[in-house]
Amino acid sequence: MATIVFCSINKTAQATARRCWTPHLKELASAVGHRVPLSFTHSPLLLPATRWCSRGTGVRFMSHGTSGRAASGRARRGALALSGAAAAAAAAAVVGFLANANHFQRAEMATRVSQSAEEKEADKEGGILERCLGFMSPPVTDVSVLQETKAEMRTRMEMLIMETQAEFCRALEKVDGGTFKVDRWERKEGGGGISCVMQDGKVFEKAGVNVSVVFGNLTEEAARQMRSRGKVLKGKDGKLPFCAMGVSSVIHPKNPHIPTVHFNYRYFEVEEEDGTKQWWFGGGTDLTPIYINKEDAFHFHNTLKEACDKHHPQYYPDFKKWCDRYFYIRHRGETRGIGGIFFDDLDSPSQEEVFNFVKSCAHTVVPCYLPIVYKHLNDSFTAEEKDWQQVRRGRYVEFNLVYDRGVKFGLATPGSRIESILMSLPLTARWEYMHEPVEGTQEAEMMEVLKNPKEWV
Repeated sequence: MATIVFCSINKTAQATARRCWTPHLKELASAVGHRVPLSFTHSPLLLPATRWCSRGTGVRFMSHGTSGRAASGRARRGALALSGAAAAAAAAAVVGFLANANHFQRAEMATRVSQSAEEKEADKEGGILERCLGFMSPPVTDVSVLQETKAEMRTRMEMLIMETQAEFCRALEKVDGGTFKVDRWERKEGGGGISCVMQDGKVFEKAGVNVSVVFGNLTEEAARQMRSRGKVLKGKDGKLPFCAMGVSSVIHPKNPHIPTVHFNYRYFEVEEEDGTKQWWFGGGTDLTPIYINKEDAFHFHNTLKEACDKHHPQYYPDFKKWCDRYFYIRHRGETRGIGGIFFDDLDSPSQEEVFNFVKSCAHTVVPCYLPIVYKHLNDSFTAEEKDWQQVRRGRYVEFNLVYDRGVKFGLATPGSRIESILMSLPLTARWEYMHEPVEGTQEAEMMEVLKNPKEWV
């Protein structure tokens, strides 16, 4: 059962909060559980680095500097950090911390959700408050700001990534029996994030599910990367305000017969000199098994294909190929795993259609992976199989540190948190000099698949 802690500066405010919210909280309490310790780590957002165009299919995803723009017309949400709602939240957080550090975030949430009857009425359409109570932590952006901007894409995407984090974390906790440590962080340049990490569990050696919502001005290096992909960016006085947000996860199981999984879904906005905005989405989900299992591969890819097919028949085949190309360890001549889907710079046919596609992909995270986990939960394994897992993890590390755009961008971006950027790395790995699997073994079969990607559906 969830515990809702009301923390306020005086008894009058506390009584008001209780009177406004007790009826609603009773209905929601049975479905809500917040475990939010202090501190935070965060996983970097992958910045787009390639353009994609599918000719002859009627599908086109390519940024030219004008597509995907939306009129601005609103002040930056970061400026609302000093609003009355934020001040009240901060005061309540201090009281909660002094009472019990473990209840810090519960107290903060209680303060953020107390609102007037008029505000509650205005929120009925979007259900922002009820949705926030289901998250692993209060969202990065103040709840009052989310309510005021609930129709805007920035708000809708933040709500989606928070829900994806909560859904996946709770599914993993159920199978593992452990709990995630929930950390919050703030970026002095603007924004922050929420990281959920579980280490040394019964099933998962390391599991991380991170959300970040950051804003500020693009660095010259980031702007140069985007222009190199054909984006026409015209800043004001040399500045390009941006907002980037996403959810990212990497799961490293203990059992070598349970695959590693990774997913990332993100949204990016850049405001230009005349106030118009360029926007695009990116993301994907991919599987890295230690031993090949054709049934698992079919289930994983077919789940992703069904989600893609709801939006366009060319999405899955093209994004599957893109995934195989992206997660490729060039100096080894092998892919990192058996792929999945990967896409970037999606800014057409419309913002609404692309968002709905990303939402469908995010909703596959649990059904494409958890059945595979349960299937192999009690599989026995040998010391030799564990050693092979360690070798394959070494290759995972090599890709992330040498090629992954998100890691490289994060390490070079001011204000990034190194601890969270390296969250994707396993607790343990192994590098054997000139390691080659014995011909005819399951390990050799796995290597054949990695060197020659297959069609699974």
